[in-house]
Amino acid sequence: MKNPMLEAVSLLLEKLLLISNIKLFSVSTPGGGTEKNRPYEISSFLRGDVLEVSRTHFTHYGIYLGNNRVAHLMPDILLALTNDEGRTQKVVSNKRLIPGVICKVASIRVDTVEDFAYGADILVNHLDETLKKKSLLNEVVACRAEQQLGMTPYSLLWNNCEHFATYCRYGAPISPQAEKFHETVKTIIRDQRSCLASAVLGLLSIVYTGLASYMTLPAICIPFCLWMMSG
Repeated sequence: MKNPMLEAVSLLLEKLLLISNIKLFSVSTPGGGTEKNRPYEISSFLRGDVLEVSRTHFTHYGIYLGNNRVAHLMPDILLALTNDEGRTQKVVSNKRLIPGVICKVASIRVDTVEDFAYGADILVNHLDETLKKKSLLNEVVACRAEQQLGMTPYSLLWNNCEHFATYCRYGAPISPQAEKFHETVKTIIRDQRSCLASAVLGLLSIVYTGLASYMTLPAICIPFCLWMMSG
């Protein structure tokens, strides 16, 4: 007979590994490239092109505005702490980016191609092939990006840099990366083993913390909801 605890732990590890392999975070993290100051052939970029830089665990998007300028959506906690543009216009570091993601503070800003890519290879208009969508005129794309410059709310799933780029390029904000995450969550919810795992963890929490209402209600309600939503 299988051990329910081992099966629950195995399931959780399986789901965590599955999620960790998905490109969830459409944000740029300085340090992702190996050659920060590498030269780029910006003469081949056209105003309104979508620039895409691939990193180890995420992909970042921006709109080329011409003259070595890229508009892109970037989380930055410093925006909530100061109005000093001299400080906020510097390249966003991890220490600023990660708290910005958590606090959902961001802006659509303009950086040089070098600062945008940070040493990574650049793909141009790769989304056109991926999404199989017809883009707006390049000048329209660039103008839409320029109109969006400034502070903006941030959400990994609902308003990230890919949403910004697709809104400018195609007229509608979409994010295949976020949609892939949604499908993964649906798969987890529909898996009846998720109900078993949550029930086992709920019982363990009750055993170790007692029948406190703040633990008992979630321990009962969460497995019940997962069971009702499972396939």
